[in-house]
Amino acid sequence: MQRQQNNFSIGQQPAIRIGQEFGTPLYVYDGQKIVNQFNTLRNAFQGMPLRLKYAAKALTNLSVLKLLRQAGSDLDVVSIEEARLGMMAGYQPEQIMFTPSGVAFEEITEAVELGIGINIDNLSMLEKLGRKYGSAVPCCIRINPHILAGGNEKIQVGHINSKFGISIDYLPEILRIVKSHRIVINGLHIHTGSDIKQAGAFMQGANVLFEAAMQFPDLAFISFGGGFKVAYREADHATDIDALAAELVPAFRNFCNKYGRDLEIWFEPGKFIVSEAGYLLVRVNVVKQTPAVTFVGVDSGFNHLIRPMFYDAYHEIINLTNPEGVLRKYNVVGYICETDTFAKDRQLPEVREGDILMFRNAGAYGFSMSSNYNSRPRPAEVLVYGGKAHLVRKRETLEDLVRNQVIVDF
Repeated sequence: MQRQQNNFSIGQQPAIRIGQEFGTPLYVYDGQKIVNQFNTLRNAFQGMPLRLKYAAKALTNLSVLKLLRQAGSDLDVVSIEEARLGMMAGYQPEQIMFTPSGVAFEEITEAVELGIGINIDNLSMLEKLGRKYGSAVPCCIRINPHILAGGNEKIQVGHINSKFGISIDYLPEILRIVKSHRIVINGLHIHTGSDIKQAGAFMQGANVLFEAAMQFPDLAFISFGGGFKVAYREADHATDIDALAAELVPAFRNFCNKYGRDLEIWFEPGKFIVSEAGYLLVRVNVVKQTPAVTFVGVDSGFNHLIRPMFYDAYHEIINLTNPEGVLRKYNVVGYICETDTFAKDRQLPEVREGDILMFRNAGAYGFSMSSNYNSRPRPAEVLVYGGKAHLVRKRETLEDLVRNQVIVDF
């Protein structure tokens, strides 16, 4: 996003004009920013046998998936539906890795039939996979390294109490099942969570994988997941990708020497790719004075952006209509019949009814976590790319809400 003469632009298009043209609430994505973030990762690991698999759960819009495929990305998915969306966007099955958690075995067999890669995160499914397919279907194993990477515990998934991955303590049991069914393990995977600030957390996980990998002779890759931190406010700390590469690359090369051959190095970035490229535009319905606080009520809620309520996430808010107004303190709240506070005691340029506000860092886990709570339709989505604002998802209507309902005659 750029600001010129008090006008905020997204991909060189005035943000307020996008909101006026397509209406609110509205998700807007800067396509060039998405590509730039992807290239930042790719360039940091230049010269390595690198594969970047975008974590589709962050944002699954087909046009965004297509844009990333054209940039050179593969795909990491957590459901069969995400896999099929990826294939609709042009990804080949061999470009897709299926990393589920707690799914039925039937979903894994469906993934096998589609020809996509399988990443197993529990002993039960590993046993079932071996019994059904033996050595015919190679798979990756997701390891839980028992590492607490720091930050919000709701987004840390590599600690000992996490539901994700197979505990590193169960490595002997993994090896027993693999040997018993002659399963070909083609990769090891780790993901310790989101908002990882320092390379040290990655290196902790890397060392766990490097040691375990020596037990698996058929590896083609090692995947270090994602979790790179992005900045949510000015001067906020973000993962230094170049510093990470400077530490991880020589360690990975040293491991490959010990292993006896070169493996591919994989990452599955999601938030890092799309968070800063996304914006949620909303309109102010009401400015409500009370003896204690002034509320700004907007035409959205946690049905569209749940992160502030679910994760206590901070999103910068910009008054597009009155950017130079006198600063006043507000509670910005939604129109849902729940306590859905986007921001508390936030200083903003004076807000008036009808103003358009913009939430920053709304690209990751914004629309993808939205719902129809209170029977509210989900927003439209716009992708700004190549100098144009493209409508990439229509706004839902009442007809969309009732399409699959069946009225019973009593």
